[in-house]
Amino acid sequence: MTRILISAALLALAAPMAHAAASAENADAKALRAECASQHAVRFEQPAAANEYRFVYNRGEYRGEATSGHPVACAQTQYAEYLASADPVKVMSAYPTAAGLPQPAKKAAK
Repeated sequence: MTRILISAALLALAAPMAHAAASAENADAKALRAECASQHAVRFEQPAAANEYRFVYNRGEYRGEATSGHPVACAQTQYAEYLASADPVKVMSAYPTAAGLPQPAKKAAK
């Protein structure tokens, strides 16, 4: 019985540390996504009308809705290509095990 209580106490103490590590990983990944979005900025020639919605696509892949003052997120293919060319130290800090790391599209053989 004491083993169960000790293991439960250790799990209760370890849970906040695991949550903090997960949120730090997410912060690094969000920073990489923000860098990618700043490199692939969307520009329009004319400002949007008051009742106009602008949806942004890249090669048929939905990126999001363009609103003034806010960057539009990268599409998955853009993000994967950005990660392939980004600083490996930053990428490894965001994705230490490479689990969930988007892979760039394979080039078609000619």
